[in-house]
Amino acid sequence: MKVMSLILSHLKKIDYILAGTIVCLCFFGLLMVYSASYPLGEIKYGQGSYFFMKQWQWLLIGFFFFIAAALVPYQAYRKWIRWLVMLSLLCLLLVLFPGIGVVKNNSQRWIHLGSLIIQPSEAVKLVMIIYFAYVYARKQAYITSFKKGVLPPLLLLSLAFLLILKQPDLGTAVSILLSCGIVLLCAGLKTRHLILLGSTAAAGITFFAVTAPYRLKRITSFRDPFMYEDGDGYQLIHSYLAMDSGGLTGNGLGGSIQKLGFLPEAHTDFIMAIISEELGIMGLLFVMGAYLLIMYRAYRIVQGLQDPFGKLLTIGLTFQIMIQAAFNLGAVFGLLPITGIPLPFISYGGSSLVFMMISAGILVNLSSSIKRHRHVPQVK
Repeated sequence: MKVMSLILSHLKKIDYILAGTIVCLCFFGLLMVYSASYPLGEIKYGQGSYFFMKQWQWLLIGFFFFIAAALVPYQAYRKWIRWLVMLSLLCLLLVLFPGIGVVKNNSQRWIHLGSLIIQPSEAVKLVMIIYFAYVYARKQAYITSFKKGVLPPLLLLSLAFLLILKQPDLGTAVSILLSCGIVLLCAGLKTRHLILLGSTAAAGITFFAVTAPYRLKRITSFRDPFMYEDGDGYQLIHSYLAMDSGGLTGNGLGGSIQKLGFLPEAHTDFIMAIISEELGIMGLLFVMGAYLLIMYRAYRIVQGLQDPFGKLLTIGLTFQIMIQAAFNLGAVFGLLPITGIPLPFISYGGSSLVFMMISAGILVNLSSSIKRHRHVPQVK
């Protein structure tokens, strides 16, 4: 009876709007992965549902961690954060060792975990947000001191940035930098410190972007893909063709032409192009509306919580999701260079899906914490 009572108590506190939005996005993504990857699965593996089944397995794992993260009080991460940081950085180091790191498409970003292949940088996205929220919530009294209040956590962030850049994966490294930067900004960073760090980060990112020939090609090709239609502009051009043919309501689920070998990465980085082709502007509005609803629920969490750690954690996790979505959609629409960052909860990719669902589970727990605080009786 006590166990049942405890379960019912937790169920009453869940933010069903936020949780339901996450679940809907995940199942929508699973459906679109099936549609977008069916021709490739049939050609490459003789099984059209190959990628769908892989994504379904990762989704089940993700749901387990989503529920666990929604139930574990977010304050517990204060005790675990040092170990989580050390473990995540160790995994980033292991990626670079031959025989441990898995190489795909000239990148070494994955490691074997039993029969699974995971991408440690996805874990680092989450861990660094928790770490920054924890540290800067504690440093509120001296956040205006650069040496004592601002600098120490930035050294670990720089290490993580360089290790991810070594894989190489500038897009993920920059997304982590931006998410942590927003946490630092919301913690009360002084304007002159903000200008100093922002200009340093911008100069560093620019340097790394233009000194690697393949990154420089991506930057120039997204500005005018038709000049590079047989090379780096090919993918973006076919993304345009997919979205243009979709119109308002699309060509119907499964009706994409571009996924038939024309658009590379149709089920991963460019799945939004297939959604637009098959479901039209209505599909795009559904996805954008879901992300905006997540932002709105996060805003309510920030407004309702009194705990600085909880506030900064909510801000960091929310912007982590939104920055990743902005990078992906910006690449698909030709507004940003192609970075290889997946669309949160929707694109094919196990590590990204699982750690995004953990982030979402923590947001659900943060939202539930507001309701628990409201029910604490006031002592007169």
